[in-house]
Amino acid sequence: MQRLFASRVVGKACNRRAAMIHANALRRASSNAGQEPYLKGDDTHFGFETVAVNEKEGKVREVFESVADSYDVMNDLMSGGLHRYWKDHLLDISAVASMSDAIRQYPGKELRILDVAGGTGDVAFRFVDAAQCMERSISSGEDPISVTVCDINPEMLRVGEKRARERFGSDLIDTSKALSFVEGNAQSLDFEDNSFDLYTIAFGLRNVTDVDKGLREAYRVLKPGGRFMCLEFSQVSDPILRQIYDTYSFNVIPEIGHFVANDRPSYQYLVESIRKFSNQEELVFRMEKAGFELAKYSNLTGGIVAIHEGWKPLE
Repeated sequence: MQRLFASRVVGKACNRRAAMIHANALRRASSNAGQEPYLKGDDTHFGFETVAVNEKEGKVREVFESVADSYDVMNDLMSGGLHRYWKDHLLDISAVASMSDAIRQYPGKELRILDVAGGTGDVAFRFVDAAQCMERSISSGEDPISVTVCDINPEMLRVGEKRARERFGSDLIDTSKALSFVEGNAQSLDFEDNSFDLYTIAFGLRNVTDVDKGLREAYRVLKPGGRFMCLEFSQVSDPILRQIYDTYSFNVIPEIGHFVANDRPSYQYLVESIRKFSNQEELVFRMEKAGFELAKYSNLTGGIVAIHEGWKPLE
């Protein structure tokens, strides 16, 4: 399995020089990227609010405990259903082809996927659906993939496991290795080094208290040649689209949260957290600092969201 992922890294080696030039330029231009020089060392952001580092995790936990039951419905309402397209695109460029190749080229091998901050299972279910469409289906008793959903919030995991049982049946959870739900912190994952072929995180990285530590943990648990994929809200460059997007975000989304989920503050935080998070280039820099090679991004919907990817080099 590692050879499969390594071959893709080698196949992109022709881009290495360009990537290195880009990275060096970025380091010169953004030596402080991802840092908050105006904050005290023990402070961080919770949306637009400045809080102590040791307080943010609890505050984020409270947000997602509050929104867990309405999370997926709110995603549809807030994005007009676009989040489904964004997540489908994540699989299109990162996973489906790789899974198919791995299963065909390395029979008997299992592709291990870790989906962090994936509590309700939206991304993980797409992997399972893709696997069930392949010639070696999960129902055959031979699991072509193993997807671990890891989330810091037990309420989100509760919703995800309930949805999984309704969608796939209890056997998938109780007797199969194909899908599992684990409570855990992105900054201190309870997995061994070099454990996973693919690490995904969708709309979760900006909620991690120490993003750089989270990236280092992602690097640690990936196998050599493994792939990191992050789908996250990002920065819109077009000034007209940005003005429309900001107006919608700050004036409409909190109101939707109020009327649908009876929780305006949580959705106000989610909007603010997007504005405080790293832009596309800054996140590339932070990924490279964590050790990832060939780090790059692709914008979706004008940069409202971006998919970042990078590779753990071979040893």
